[in-house]
Amino acid sequence: MSQITIVPAPSRVVPGEGTFVLTPETALVAVSSAAEVAALFAQQIAPATGFALPVMDALPGNRPAIIFVLDEAAAELGAEGYHLTVTPSRVTVRAAQPAGLFYAAQSLRQLLPPEVFRQSLVEGVTWTMPCVEIEDAPRFRWRGAMLDVCRHFMPTDFVLRYIDLLALHKLNVFHWHLTDDQGWRIEIKKYPRLTEIGAWRKETLVGRMQRDAEMVFDGIPHGGFYTQDDIREVVAYAQARHVTVVPEIEMPGHAQAAIAAYPELGNTGESPGVRTYWGISENVFNVEESTIAFLQDVLTEVLDLFPGTFIHVGGDEAPKKQWRESPAAQARMQALGLHDEEELQSYFIRQMDAYLTAKGRRLLGWDEILEGGLAENATVMSWRGVRGGVAAATSGHDVVMAPNTYTYFDYYQSADRDTEPLAIGGFLPLEGAYAFEPVCEGIDAEYAHHVLGGQGQIWTEYIATPEHVEYMAFPRLCALAEAVWTPAEGRNYADFLARLAVHLQRLDGLDVHYHPL
Repeated sequence: MSQITIVPAPSRVVPGEGTFVLTPETALVAVSSAAEVAALFAQQIAPATGFALPVMDALPGNRPAIIFVLDEAAAELGAEGYHLTVTPSRVTVRAAQPAGLFYAAQSLRQLLPPEVFRQSLVEGVTWTMPCVEIEDAPRFRWRGAMLDVCRHFMPTDFVLRYIDLLALHKLNVFHWHLTDDQGWRIEIKKYPRLTEIGAWRKETLVGRMQRDAEMVFDGIPHGGFYTQDDIREVVAYAQARHVTVVPEIEMPGHAQAAIAAYPELGNTGESPGVRTYWGISENVFNVEESTIAFLQDVLTEVLDLFPGTFIHVGGDEAPKKQWRESPAAQARMQALGLHDEEELQSYFIRQMDAYLTAKGRRLLGWDEILEGGLAENATVMSWRGVRGGVAAATSGHDVVMAPNTYTYFDYYQSADRDTEPLAIGGFLPLEGAYAFEPVCEGIDAEYAHHVLGGQGQIWTEYIATPEHVEYMAFPRLCALAEAVWTPAEGRNYADFLARLAVHLQRLDGLDVHYHPL
């Protein structure tokens, strides 16, 4: 695979003889929805090549051509698979669905010299592709990356850039962590104080979070939020790149910013203010019907903005102290015939599960939603290792694997922490990310189909800028992309590193601020 340096590695590669040369005379041929993929490919390669390649609906004469074909015969490779053949005179892409054509186009970009990723004209390069036959399809249908924009707000332009980078690596889910203790980032028309108050904190902790130590703050207000128009733009941009945006609206914990805006949602009746430091907040939503109705109102607007199947409701790190101390919560628990506060949280999540199911959607939550009993239609995202995922899959529930040990890209990526920016802790080198295996030990073959796939996480307590996000995400996200796309038997770390050496030149062309090898 010396000339074929595609990341993630395709399922099957048969090198050929010779090269195809892309010139201003090359014809791009496609019809109907295939033409949209061809047009985006032309748009992506135009800055570096200087070629304005129009998309034609028929091949003009015997000109060299790149042909995108929607072909039902390719259905054996699934909705995202494709056949790609490069000969000296013609490139032919076949797929059953536009998504497959799109992923073929990403492979085509990577068959060209790495300079094609530059965003301005590159002189003196012959734009050749090695002749090859590729048959490719993803191993998993959920190939995701999560971005936390609550601890530090990220501008919309960067969110769009991040989606582009996911799509380049054939990742198809953008999990957008939109609400937390330190900021509420999504405009909700019915409840404007969520962003008027909840989107802004007065200052931010400086340095590492230390228990039992005097905290120092920067005194600088921090915040921001996405309007509903911003969100529609992001969702449409992602859809054009075959990326589904999964919003996360945290409940019942990680709720302090919302309670700061509407104190009646909490358990004390007082506003705790938007949280200015990290860790787990004891301020959780109360369990009154009015609060459940409030959050379902929020979800109503969320459903209107995000057409994807899954809605993430968090469910993690919800301390029960306030519920134990609240007469109202205890009375509610007794009235519902519940034995403990874990069952009370399960009741809370079940209300959201029933609501989303009735709307034709599916609830997704972190593995704490297992505690107290799992909601009937819930899907589990397993982050505290793999135990929660194993338990959910073997009980017949779908699972997205996101174990911190392999997928938390806010962890240090070098053993020498003194040479690295401050991080939350942990250690996850590139090799560790590459070793991620979603169908882990403990999941028998009969339950493996419940593993939808996996994803990487970027939590931003200590990541304040887009450049720093990129530094923490790449190249580890390249490794994870291969773990969720490439067949298990086709993965080889030494081969990945050889391809990555070329792939980093592509990231250079895109000005990605990745961690050096």
